[in-house]
Amino acid sequence: MDQALLLGALLLGLIEGLTEFIPVSSTGHLILIVNIIGFEGPPGKVFEIVIQLGAILAVCWVYRERLLNVAFSLFSDPKSFAFARNIVLAFLPAAVLGVMFHSFIKSVLFDPWVVSVALIVGGILIIIIERSRLEAKPITIETMSPLLAIKVGFCQALAMIPGVSRSGATIMGGLLLGLERRVATEFSFFLAIPTMLGATVYDLYKNRDVLSFDDVGVIALGFITAFLAALLVVRTVIAFISRHGFVPFAWYRIALGALMLVLLTLWGTTGPLAG
Repeated sequence: MDQALLLGALLLGLIEGLTEFIPVSSTGHLILIVNIIGFEGPPGKVFEIVIQLGAILAVCWVYRERLLNVAFSLFSDPKSFAFARNIVLAFLPAAVLGVMFHSFIKSVLFDPWVVSVALIVGGILIIIIERSRLEAKPITIETMSPLLAIKVGFCQALAMIPGVSRSGATIMGGLLLGLERRVATEFSFFLAIPTMLGATVYDLYKNRDVLSFDDVGVIALGFITAFLAALLVVRTVIAFISRHGFVPFAWYRIALGALMLVLLTLWGTTGPLAG
């Protein structure tokens, strides 16, 4: 197997795992890096789709006890029912809008220019929200109202624009709606499970004609790398934001987006970022 292909799979799996659960846009990073290194993995973006499963499993593993408790007490414990209900309600906006606009998003918005601008705009908004000193309410995922859960879900749906960041849109939306940092961050973790799983299954279905067992080795490497990297991030990100907040991520977004715009301007439509 091509060594360059394996190294590309390793790099992309690492990037997916490190960026999926922090507000810097994993999809945006993948689009940029794929174009820069000229990665040509399995057709139909199957590789990029499947490595998301590795990141999903990392969340499931870290929170396995809580998830199992909810599953086994779903209809006997009101708190478990409320937890599951709010996750499902928050998932619905992205699910419905994602199916409606899937083709448009994939064909038009998956562009380095869109990613670069979204990174910068998102970074500026994060700084503004962080400096607004919003008052948080003592709300947990279990005590969140159904309406509030749906509102957070619509915030997450903004991340269908590559570069916005699913976790960033969910967390910042949660903060604007009165959630505490920890609750907003954990809610984004749990909401990622049905959202990313649904997107992965739907994308695989759409690309079912190009699936091949010849690509199993490359996909497996990216999958495992994404899982291990995401495991590290999920276990450490809450402690990090408790000490430093989200501003460091915002400045990173702005710097990366600005750099990409400069490179796109210099290289035009012929450089490695042109897609």
